[in-house]
Amino acid sequence: MNKAQKLRFYIEALCVYDLKKDEVVQCLLRLLQSVGSEKVLEMHGEFFRAVTRHRSFREYLSRLILTDDNAFTKAAAAGRAGELPQAVVRGVQSDLEKLEAVASVTPQDICDSVEDADIRRVLCTLPAWETGSPAAPLKTGWAQQIGELAEYHRKNGYGMFSKYNAFAWRNHALCPIAGTDPILLADLKNYEEQRRKVIDNTESFINGYPANNVLLYGDRGTGKSSTVHAVLNAYAEQGLRMIEISKSDIPDLTVIREELAESPMKFIIFIDDLCFDSHDDSFGELKAALEGSLSGSRHNTLIYATSNRRHLIKESFSDRENDINRNDIMQEQLSLSDRFGLSITFVNPDKKGYLDIVVKIAADRGLDVDEDRLCAAAERWATRRGGRSPRCARQFIDFVESAEKRGKEW
Repeated sequence: MNKAQKLRFYIEALCVYDLKKDEVVQCLLRLLQSVGSEKVLEMHGEFFRAVTRHRSFREYLSRLILTDDNAFTKAAAAGRAGELPQAVVRGVQSDLEKLEAVASVTPQDICDSVEDADIRRVLCTLPAWETGSPAAPLKTGWAQQIGELAEYHRKNGYGMFSKYNAFAWRNHALCPIAGTDPILLADLKNYEEQRRKVIDNTESFINGYPANNVLLYGDRGTGKSSTVHAVLNAYAEQGLRMIEISKSDIPDLTVIREELAESPMKFIIFIDDLCFDSHDDSFGELKAALEGSLSGSRHNTLIYATSNRRHLIKESFSDRENDINRNDIMQEQLSLSDRFGLSITFVNPDKKGYLDIVVKIAADRGLDVDEDRLCAAAERWATRRGGRSPRCARQFIDFVESAEKRGKEW
């Protein structure tokens, strides 16, 4: 049995890590299957093009291992790898040993497996792909690194949840978000009490203690959404993930929760800028999802929503036609907002608070400018833009930093 045939059998015999559906692995499999014919030349080029889109083949295959969704990676993410049956553990070890051999395949291995001397001579003229090194924590002896892999998945999750921290719900499916807002909690200035409440609730959630759905409401530009983004960045390494949905997707909340129900990870379902018309159908759907439906409560999901309105509903004058109708509307409004166990208010700062935020952001950016001049310009900036807010302060500092770096007046 030549080496190409042996590696082909290894790929076909995988039990736990079923990587045969991957495009690059399929290219390799076709190459290994073609060593007995002239097709090997074409398949060599196909595999070469597929591999060179990435750094190296060994790194690529190791990342497939780290992001695979299987019985071992899911149990490891839950911290229960030690509870797996020995048959599964042996399957993992067997697969890892085979995959390490597959990851080490070289063009010379293919050439040595070809019997036809003329084809071998042509193969020797073809460019070689990069074998490279595996991605951490894998080193050498993959079959003996189950402990390191289990720890990796406990910290980073499994499957697509180990590769991405945030997802959007589009067309009734989870879609990974590759470029998320990198904002950190330290980047947010003032509003310490509001953030403390969100942080405490989130820490209770990821540690398996009772936690509440959260409504962050108040003036625009005060950092409601940024607080949620920063919390994700702070706790992603502890298994927190985020699913962003739009208001129109609220009817899918039950489906989303059922899809995530078997995952050992923790998920914040994030609804930004939430607001309803008084007769919006999704209003009732959200009420049921927050509390009241049989599927409304899940151990691994919470809803965090932001809104500029305390009671989430836009009122029209027709809603106030009489006192009885007005009372019904108020009760309906409260029935939704009260179902968020934690409601946190964000209001625009006064002049002193606004300028304090400006000075703190400038210090973070390392801007060496006169503070009195900075504050005077910041106040003029806020006046022209209709009010003071943390967003206004950040936009002003962006302007100043850009001007300073370009040697422009501001």
